[in-house]
Amino acid sequence: LKLQFLYLIGPAARHYCTKKMAERKAGVASPEELAAFVENAGAQLVVVDVRNPDAQAEPGDQKSLAVAGLPGADRPRAVHLIFDRSSKSMPLPDVAKDTPIITHCGGGGRGQQAKDFLLAHGFSNVLNGGGPKEKDCWAMFGKL
Repeated sequence: LKLQFLYLIGPAARHYCTKKMAERKAGVASPEELAAFVENAGAQLVVVDVRNPDAQAEPGDQKSLAVAGLPGADRPRAVHLIFDRSSKSMPLPDVAKDTPIITHCGGGGRGQQAKDFLLAHGFSNVLNGGGPKEKDCWAMFGKL
């Protein structure tokens, strides 16, 4: 086992941290936020995968689908509800409005749109988890 540590001091540390935060899409929860959300949600958590397997509609999803497939037996708390960019809508999950929900796509863009859509439709406990591209976040909910 090889461990590597990165020590940065002063402006270099600020630049590195700012750069890492800038790489995460707007609205994607931090690993710390996700860990707390998953823990607090417990067995009530629902993961909403908004990716589209149709390569014509969403060619960018093909890469993330190769890394992590759509919900199935290996993701028992996940449901597949496609967020349609053209209509800016998606089917609503069949759960209570206060159910803890993590939305995700491949990297967080449509996950945020889905989160905003659900909030606008009365869901009150929604977090954008990003997706397989956000490996540190995905590790916390990708198999749920």
